[in-house]
Amino acid sequence: MPAENIVEVHHLKKSVGQGEHEHSILTGVELVVKRGETIALVGESGSGKSTLLAILAGLDDGSSGEVSLVGQPLHNMDEEARAKLRAKHVGFVFQSFMLIPTLNALENVELPALLRGESSAESRNGAKALLEQLGLGKRLDHLPAQLSGGEQQRVALARAFNGRPDVLFADEPTGNLDRQTGDKIADLLFSLNREHGTTLIMVTHDLQLAARCDRCLRLVNGQLQEEA
Repeated sequence: MPAENIVEVHHLKKSVGQGEHEHSILTGVELVVKRGETIALVGESGSGKSTLLAILAGLDDGSSGEVSLVGQPLHNMDEEARAKLRAKHVGFVFQSFMLIPTLNALENVELPALLRGESSAESRNGAKALLEQLGLGKRLDHLPAQLSGGEQQRVALARAFNGRPDVLFADEPTGNLDRQTGDKIADLLFSLNREHGTTLIMVTHDLQLAARCDRCLRLVNGQLQEEA
């Protein structure tokens, strides 16, 4: 039976540096995210939002505390086990896109579904449909270097959607887009949640986007506060 809570965090702390140069980023984060919830993480630049997102997704470690992802305690896993967990359950949208430069747009979007075990035909058809939905139907065979920043971001979003992950982590998913394209991306995010029950956890400075989420959590002094 799938875990009811997609993410559980208790007493999470994160520091960098040592001694007099030690800097505390997270000072005791507590968080429970239920399956199917939509969560916005907001806060000042440099408050630790992206660091927290990376720890929740098993891409980084806290200095202390406990983090579970889809019912699995991450501190008990080596990197290989975490990678398998992410491949099966998790989608990502990074600020830096992280597209593979030697693969074209269609191939980049296909990859997660192939890693989840979908057939080549299924993964290709799903990837093509998503890219067409995002207005990139004529850019399928273009490499990342041949795409604009906004186009690269849309490819990264399509890649995250392909395979219908249990949870999608997004770092500023509409950050480099004009309002019209950003609204289209937001609609896609919430349709993924509505139609497939995908949990959304996103870092954003877009308060209109944050207002559409079930909960908006602000990171202040290394801890989360629920916004009214």
